[in-house]
Amino acid sequence: MTYTENLWLFFTLLFGIIVVPGMDMIFVLANSLSRGRAAGLAATAGIMAGGLVHSLYGAIGVGLLASLVPFLFKPLLVAGALYMAWIGLTLMRSAITVSDVGPAATHDRWQAFRRGALTCLANPKAYLFMLAIYPQFLRPDFGPLAPQAAVMAAMTAGTQLAVYGGLALAAGRARAALVGNDSATIWVGRIAGLLLLLVSLATLWEALMR
Repeated sequence: MTYTENLWLFFTLLFGIIVVPGMDMIFVLANSLSRGRAAGLAATAGIMAGGLVHSLYGAIGVGLLASLVPFLFKPLLVAGALYMAWIGLTLMRSAITVSDVGPAATHDRWQAFRRGALTCLANPKAYLFMLAIYPQFLRPDFGPLAPQAAVMAAMTAGTQLAVYGGLALAAGRARAALVGNDSATIWVGRIAGLLLLLVSLATLWEALMR
């Protein structure tokens, strides 16, 4: 697998996770609907800041693993791919719905930013997920890890900005598309699960062939 193909797989996985309705998406919508687009964009910026922190510890963890215990790298690749496959199958079997988007409990844009960052950082599943993802795509055989990590962090922030920022700018239409539209949100979750499963199978094959 080339580095470019590796990045495309990472983007596919990343996009599939971000578009699934969850805490971050609901928080952005709540702020946009309650306090306007600026508050929604501030919440998006906070979520992006939290995502950068996740990217940082993921990169540090992979760097330490590669330098201190390199013999564990391949088992971690396999374990991470299996974990991603399990998440994908879970999403494909789930029925994600959004029943309501309540008012935002924020009073200004700075508070929306802070709460957005905390919402992102307070999700315990995100830490385990990052530890599973980063070893799949941040690899010593593609060169120095720092530039790779910077590219992946930029891709994460850019995808969050595109998805959540787009929701903030079109909050009314986004709410109509999500709230009470069970069929749409269920299919988003299942398609995202299928993407996760396909990417996990590709990375598992790559890990076993190394």
